Amino acid sequence: MADLRALCRDQSVEPNQLWCWPLERLGQALGWPSHCLRAVDRYRREQGVAPLLDVPACALLPGDPAWPDCLDRVDAPPSALYVEGDRSLLQHLNACAAIAVVGTRSASDHALAMAEELGRALAEAGWPVLSGLAEGVDAAAHRGCLAKNGAPIAVLGTPLDRVFPAHHRSLQQQVGEQGLLVSTTRSGCRVHPGHFAARNRWLVAFAKALVVVECPERSGALISARWANQMHCPVWVVPGDARRWSCRGSNALLRDRATALIAPEDLLRCLGDGPLRSEDSCRRHQELMGAIGSGASFDQLLLRLHCSPAELAPQLLALECQGELLCESGLHWRKRRP
Repeated sequence: MADLRALCRDQSVEPNQLWCWPLERLGQALGWPSHCLRAVDRYRREQGVAPLLDVPACALLPGDPAWPDCLDRVDAPPSALYVEGDRSLLQHLNACAAIAVVGTRSASDHALAMAEELGRALAEAGWPVLSGLAEGVDAAAHRGCLAKNGAPIAVLGTPLDRVFPAHHRSLQQQVGEQGLLVSTTRSGCRVHPGHFAARNRWLVAFAKALVVVECPERSGALISARWANQMHCPVWVVPGDARRWSCRGSNALLRDRATALIAPEDLLRCLGDGPLRSEDSCRRHQELMGAIGSGASFDQLLLRLHCSPAELAPQLLALECQGELLCESGLHWRKRRP
């Protein structure tokens, strides 16, 4: 949309005039990828010369500054995204800086506990947690992420105005309020099984790593793992009970050189801190320096920041070691002059 507005301004034309431009001229002027131009051409043929161009506020189109460019690097990317929630998280999807956690809807107690533990651990380490908001493993991972005030991102197989399964209405609302909901299907459209299969693909396109917690031999999680192998996205698998049917697919991935995940710490040692950890550190630094102002005592800082001594003391010590703060008599802190 930003490209279109800039083009209208630079060429002194109205948006409805662009509708009649030849496709080659549009492509040269906008620089859009060929799949977007094909979608435009198909839409123009369907709508005729006087279309109703109703673009909902939740829509995100190729060319928009917030559009995740990583989607343009895969075959047949979506022609639009529909998003609800914290749009700042789109930058982490674009950078493939989120961790996807997937698995069966009919999960064992062990798998549900593991998925929730993963969601908690990833949130604490500053990683957005991607999943499909399906029953079982997906929902458990997002609940764990929500419990630690993390950033859950749900890639839906339905439009934003549909909830599947229906009893996830509250969970979907929480994810939309604390994190981000993403769909490639416009509200009001019919839902097809193919939408859920495509959802698995976009999950992987956004992910830095894929964790398969538990899945049987026929599962959408296995589709995600196949996409991950094609996109060179690392696959981690939680080993399961060899006698349980719902573990046969995920255990088979271990034979295909996926990495075994015994505990969330295994994954975090490999990943390090996530992008939200650095953002949170920056925010805390700004809040602390603002609270110090021209100088403040330890007790004054506790009141201003509403934190505990155990939280505040290490931050002050670190900034003193970095040469940003000076500690004077009476535990009075001030900024070091340049």
